[in-house]
Amino acid sequence: MASKADRFYFTNFIEAAEHACRAAEYLTECLENFQAGEIGHMLETMHGIEHGADQKKHQMSLALAKAFVTPFDREDLAGISQSIDEVTDKVEEVLQRFYIGQIQSVAPEAVEFGRKICGICGLMKDMMGELENFKKAERLHEIIVAINQAEEDCDRFYLEAVRKIRGTYQDVFDVFSWREIFDYMENCADACEHVADSVETIVMKNT
Repeated sequence: MASKADRFYFTNFIEAAEHACRAAEYLTECLENFQAGEIGHMLETMHGIEHGADQKKHQMSLALAKAFVTPFDREDLAGISQSIDEVTDKVEEVLQRFYIGQIQSVAPEAVEFGRKICGICGLMKDMMGELENFKKAERLHEIIVAINQAEEDCDRFYLEAVRKIRGTYQDVFDVFSWREIFDYMENCADACEHVADSVETIVMKNT
């Protein structure tokens, strides 16, 4: 159990992960109810979520600059904070691809991919909730394995989704735009796995 002095760090990680979850959920909501004419509003709302995530990273940086004792090395805490923030950034970038590609309607695979991103972000949040129990890390390790498995599932889904593009779209620009969108969606899953890898390394260093 974390000490009162250390509580800030673990709480900040959870709150940062909540922003990533919120971004993934909003992305999926946008894809499920996509209206091309509303993309500007969607981007504005998403950027508000991303800005909130940035604030959590800045709070962590300020705390680390002032702290005398921290639960892990400062560099490790800063690294986790940065990695979680990158998940939210990656989710925002997906929606930006819809704007840049001038997408008018959404492929069913994109909706399903969005739901998978929600799932892996939820696992990342669960992992952050368990991090303070790193000295008794059985549950933490279970979640890390689940994140790795979810990322592998996203890899498989990505391959099939990209393969299907050429049979669905005839226009070269459409093929390129959807390939790029799925690339960016896969980046979201990779970013979540990167957070899990960082946590696993820190646990090994501190137990």
